[in-house]
Amino acid sequence: MTLVTPLHAQGLSKDAPEGTGKARHLNLVALGDSLTAGYGLPAAAAFPVQLEAALRARGHAVTVANAGVSGDTATGGLDRVDWSVPDGTDGVILELGANDMLRGTDPAVTGKALDAIVARLKARGIPVLLAGMRAAPNLGPDYVRRFDAIYPRLAERYGLILYPFFLDGIAGDRGLNLADGLHPTKDGVARVVAGILPSVEEFLARLRKGA
Repeated sequence: MTLVTPLHAQGLSKDAPEGTGKARHLNLVALGDSLTAGYGLPAAAAFPVQLEAALRARGHAVTVANAGVSGDTATGGLDRVDWSVPDGTDGVILELGANDMLRGTDPAVTGKALDAIVARLKARGIPVLLAGMRAAPNLGPDYVRRFDAIYPRLAERYGLILYPFFLDGIAGDRGLNLADGLHPTKDGVARVVAGILPSVEEFLARLRKGA
């Protein structure tokens, strides 16, 4: 069940031609792990649902599909990217890597998988907004340096819009995370949405320009 206002009630049309003042409807896919899927939360509180509602409230004709799988790694995302991102997708919000970091996966493996996801989507003509992750300090300075460098390097290589840290503003905040300290509450997700919203709007503008 969707909790957003129908497009026709907003004066938005999925098939409106350019130049009519009504933006073409865009289909986004949020490809990620439990942070995208909404682990421990009602379906309506998950990141894609809250993001879609926030975008529509700002007048954007957009749908955000939830392609989050709890426990997924970057390699797992690569294995399923073709069927998780269907034809007709206008853009992908890519949020993967947290589980790699928690497992201490070699950053070279994570980076290679994320690179392959972006390359595969690019080959299909599907742009990507990259949501970054940061390594926990207890993994050591060398690991942190190598892991944290993955996302800026990919963004530079492919000319992607980068939201540097998906959990910015909520990481370590007990009031905005579930008891496990890893997954955001409904309010935590709302904080994530508020943080990433300007980047997503920039992404939508780029999609509408055909960049």
